Amino acid sequence: MKRGISHKKAQKAQEGIKPSCAFCAFLWLIPFLTLALAGCGRQQPAPEKAAAAPTPSDSSEIRLAPDSPQLKRLRVEEVRTEKVPLEEVVVPGKIEANPTRISRIALPLAGRVKQVMVTIGDAVRAGEPVMALDSPETGAALAGYRQAQAKLNQANAAQSKAEADLTRIKDLFENRAVAQKEVIVAETALAQAKSDVAQAEAAVDESQKKLQIFGLQPGQSNQDIMVRAAVSGKVLDISVAAGEYRNDTSAPVMTIADLSTVFMTADVPENQIRLIQPGEQIEISLSAYPGEIFRGQVKRLGDTVDPQTRTIKVRAELQNPVGRLRPEMFGEIRHRQGLREMPVVPSGAIVQGDQRNIVYREKSPGVFEAVEVTFGKREGDGVPILTGVKAGDRVVTDGTMLLRNY
Repeated sequence: MKRGISHKKAQKAQEGIKPSCAFCAFLWLIPFLTLALAGCGRQQPAPEKAAAAPTPSDSSEIRLAPDSPQLKRLRVEEVRTEKVPLEEVVVPGKIEANPTRISRIALPLAGRVKQVMVTIGDAVRAGEPVMALDSPETGAALAGYRQAQAKLNQANAAQSKAEADLTRIKDLFENRAVAQKEVIVAETALAQAKSDVAQAEAAVDESQKKLQIFGLQPGQSNQDIMVRAAVSGKVLDISVAAGEYRNDTSAPVMTIADLSTVFMTADVPENQIRLIQPGEQIEISLSAYPGEIFRGQVKRLGDTVDPQTRTIKVRAELQNPVGRLRPEMFGEIRHRQGLREMPVVPSGAIVQGDQRNIVYREKSPGVFEAVEVTFGKREGDGVPILTGVKAGDRVVTDGTMLLRNY
């Protein structure tokens, strides 16, 4: 019984302690709750806004703050208008010597070259000696002339005798001393003598012309043949040296070309040949002289189309008074047809992509929009715009890559 009484006392004692302990715990948490409530009620500071970050108002606009450093690096220009060709031919070509002013010199006779009097690049005049040749055939040419001259002298003597015989026989016939038959025979002999004289004179002329071609004088022996320039121009090639013996009189040993005028030759596609007509002026640029424009006149269009390249040969003549234009120089020809006013932007304003090409148009200070454009062929530093922007629009011409990343 005592044991039961003591258990109930203990239970009452625990119940009396519980309220007291819960109250103490609540008092201990009050400071922490107060701090937590104060922290929740306090207003957090807003993060600082980046000055250079763009703020898009829609999907196509880019906005830069007035103090953005990127804005200061952009160059904005107004779209200008220029005259742009409606159609244009631009094809590569090269300089060639005028084929009608090229002289390829061959030896007139087989023989040994004694002296070459010029070198490659020398300027020569027509008729000027360029080579001396020692040929065994010079003696034969001189002997042939002497023989022809001797036959002419014999023919002249025979003609004189025939004339005298005819005169004598006519006198005898008038005095009835000879028959008329003798007169006829004498006349025939005189006619034959005159024919022999004419043949001898022709032989002398032929042998004399041969001597003139070889540059030989009839009254001299042991002469060298002087090979002379046929045209005035520059020596382009020499394929013989002093001391060589040459038998081939058909192979050229020296090339001389008059380069006062030259040709620019180009292969024009057949679908563009309609844009070029004989007599028209074309522009020519050469790799040797960048930035310089030459002008030539179309002299000839090819009569056939190359079946492999589908092109037609075009030749234009250029004046070359000081010899700056040299054969085999590379360049291109350009010919325009028709002009019209079009908006033009610098090439740096266009951002080219795989799917589209764009420019950045300024809507207002610091506000830009990407505009898709189509453009034509570049003209110098300008590119004609076919669609997208118009004259008077302001576009970014330098610094477009800064906007492309946004």
